[in-house]
Amino acid sequence: MSSKYIVRQPIKDVGGNTIGHEILYYGENQAFSSESTTAEFAAADTIYNFLTQNTSKALKGSLNFMTFTTMLLMKKTPRLFDKSELVIQIDDSVIIHPLSMHFVNQYAKEGYKIAVNEFQFAPRYLALMDSIDYIKINADTQDSAMHNIIEIAHSMNKKCVVTGIETGEQYQKAVALGSDLLEGSYVAERLKTKAHSSSYIQSNFFRLMVAVTRDEPDVDEIERLISMDASLTYGLLKMANSVYFALRHRATTIHQAIMTLGLGQLKQWIYLLSASGADNQIDEGTEEFLKLSFMRASFCSELMKYAQDMPISRSEGYLMGMFSTLGYLIDAPLEEILSAVPVADEIKAALLHHEGRCGLLYDLLLSYETANWDQITKLAERLGIPNQLLTSVYFICMENVNVLWDQLTNAYPNQEEPVEAAEA
Repeated sequence: MSSKYIVRQPIKDVGGNTIGHEILYYGENQAFSSESTTAEFAAADTIYNFLTQNTSKALKGSLNFMTFTTMLLMKKTPRLFDKSELVIQIDDSVIIHPLSMHFVNQYAKEGYKIAVNEFQFAPRYLALMDSIDYIKINADTQDSAMHNIIEIAHSMNKKCVVTGIETGEQYQKAVALGSDLLEGSYVAERLKTKAHSSSYIQSNFFRLMVAVTRDEPDVDEIERLISMDASLTYGLLKMANSVYFALRHRATTIHQAIMTLGLGQLKQWIYLLSASGADNQIDEGTEEFLKLSFMRASFCSELMKYAQDMPISRSEGYLMGMFSTLGYLIDAPLEEILSAVPVADEIKAALLHHEGRCGLLYDLLLSYETANWDQITKLAERLGIPNQLLTSVYFICMENVNVLWDQLTNAYPNQEEPVEAAEA
């Protein structure tokens, strides 16, 4: 898989204090071009990956400058962020769009800060001045033009950010001409965080989009659809437990994660996924791992009815089976993947080291997949599971999963068909 990163470019004042970061998404070691149709993908990828990667409080309390397209503005994506920590950046493609100005002005009235990239002396830019807070100017701009822009900005109480400062000469020019803020590799090195790719089942995802956009969404239906896809389940838990949504108690189940986000923000999450590049396309091998995760989740959940002295609940057993394949579905070590979501320590010990009673259950699952009958008998006995039940439980789960998988992987029908998941 190609490398993908979330890059934070520090923005400093003339005194050297960091006041915020510009957030950028880099795919295949190059930032997506803002002049192509991939701009929408780039903006959505930036926001989605920033939200899900930001699972600590490291970036709270400073400004995050993020570029939004017209579609993201119309979808109300900025409202995923605290208005005190977001600067909405807009490009010329937004400014010339006939519907955009209404949304920009609305966000400004709500208290969001607005920045304009590559400011120009044109009527459409000047008409925005009441709503904008920051004017961004490239360091390569001619001295006279930069001087005029900064003079006009200051006369209207706007701050100027000179970007792309790569040399000491550019730095000195920006300071001498009165820039308020400075950005570029000479000012500070970029901070890079790897963004991990994952895939999900297209037809199931389409059903999920339909479910969340109903006039009266059915939370149980939404929960069922998410619970059948390991990548969606993982992504939802990461989103719900990022610093932007997490409450005092962390969300450890799909239902809790949905309740933490709320239906409005859940729609935003699903929209960002649908708009974020082509990583969601799955190949045949990936589909097999997604199906295996669903089968393991169902089998673990059913065995939890019989296993004795288990330190986790049935829903946690379901997650253990579901997450057992994440190391194959996401381009990162399983230990790193599990550290990003609040699953029980017993589950982590089981999946990483085969330890504890959860480790016994996980080993029983693996032994059944490889038909290791000696191990199956020993492990079932240690867990207190009647040996004669295993075959019937396994085949019932397999039959249910096969039926559901056929529904999930077929094109979405013209007439809605109910999709039921095995009880989690």
